[in-house]
Amino acid sequence: MNDYRPSLLLSLLPLAALIALLGLNVHVFGDDSLSFSNQVVLLIAAGIAGLVGKFQGVTFKELMDGANENIKQAVPALLILLLIGSLAASWLISGIVPAMIYYGLQLLSPDWFLVSACIICALVSIATGSSWGTIATVGIALLGIGKTMELGEGVVAGAIISGAYFGDKMSPLSDTTNLAPAVSGTDLISHIKYMTITTVPSIVLTLIIFMIIGFFHEGSGSLTELELVNSEILSSFTINPALFIVPLAVIGLIIKRIPAAPALGIGTLLGILFAFIFQWDLLIQLAGEMNLESIYALILTTLGEGLSIPSENDLLAELLSSSGMKGMLDTVWLIICAMIFGGVMDRSGCLASISRSLLKLNAGKTSLVGTTALSSIFMNLTASDQYLAIVVPGKMYQQAYKDHNLAPVNLSRTLEDAGTVTSVLIPWNTCGAAQATVLQVATGVYWPYCFFCIISPFMTMLIVSINYRIKKLK
Repeated sequence: MNDYRPSLLLSLLPLAALIALLGLNVHVFGDDSLSFSNQVVLLIAAGIAGLVGKFQGVTFKELMDGANENIKQAVPALLILLLIGSLAASWLISGIVPAMIYYGLQLLSPDWFLVSACIICALVSIATGSSWGTIATVGIALLGIGKTMELGEGVVAGAIISGAYFGDKMSPLSDTTNLAPAVSGTDLISHIKYMTITTVPSIVLTLIIFMIIGFFHEGSGSLTELELVNSEILSSFTINPALFIVPLAVIGLIIKRIPAAPALGIGTLLGILFAFIFQWDLLIQLAGEMNLESIYALILTTLGEGLSIPSENDLLAELLSSSGMKGMLDTVWLIICAMIFGGVMDRSGCLASISRSLLKLNAGKTSLVGTTALSSIFMNLTASDQYLAIVVPGKMYQQAYKDHNLAPVNLSRTLEDAGTVTSVLIPWNTCGAAQATVLQVATGVYWPYCFFCIISPFMTMLIVSINYRIKKLK
């Protein structure tokens, strides 16, 4: 928080302009709004916030310092995005993703697929503590299986994201699960135990909804079509259960607390190694000739620009394609612009002004929890960063919870229920932009089906409003 204090009306002006222009972008450009228009709009909104700051006496250098600090915080996420692009490409050319699709079509029932996908992603995310890693590995394969079964890509992505964010939220290995109790003044184990009160009912409701959708969904893919897909996969790739060594190795590295970037880098290199072991004929076919220079060029092109495996089946051709690191550049651009907007909003005093206004709404514990949840969602909308959506409200409301005789676990749980899970629903947030790019499904397409992420903030409000197990200070 800084000393600049623009009025609430002036502070809301950049946010109102951003929301209005983003809505116009969706109307005009549709799914292509992520390509360039949203980035431009974020910079326009940052410019408006800068003008508000200048009106309050903020220097241009201070505004740029805020933008620079925010961009620095996003650098690890940008690196991970680029590595995810290369990982997806290497796992395609090595046959790892095709193998996941091949065996998944044999094992998973269309009626139970959405529930199965949600549970699988939840288990992997709990084990690794990483929703991003889960979605970038098993999530991509599950999306391909679901599309082959003629389930809509939006609902399949929603099941994948719901499970991944449940696991991320409940895993003691997750960074956000450790961050929330740290800024709230409680311990990790108490935080996780207290989260089960809202998180378990939320995931149960989510699984029930996916079960109903699965049973009543008409498109499930005919047996002949599924067999045709598997047949074409076998004609292009050498499918072997040993290919699963690579994803299991990456999951093991993350469980061992190896940082995500080196773990994904190792996964990429292992993917290339397994391509030489299992897909040598495919490499020769794609390279055009068998010499070291051609193979080297193919590998670097695959990691950088991606590749497409030829197929007469349009769906399979879509599944067996990857855009590599290059496909992540629009998202990198989007995140940088979002960080600039968040940094300028902070340094101009707009965020502080809006936060102070929210603090005045606290008349009781229900309104305090509601204000905390709204603040976290607001930070996801404006600062475009999941961590700031936890840290800033955590610092803001820590004393207020003590004043209301509420234990810190109430604050830490609310931060996770509203801050962690809603980040993926916002197209210009780092999480929303990343998952839309990794899954190649627009945020506007998948967010209505992210039932766990949508239910969680309402569940935390329901629990506090009925006064169920609200822990008091001793």
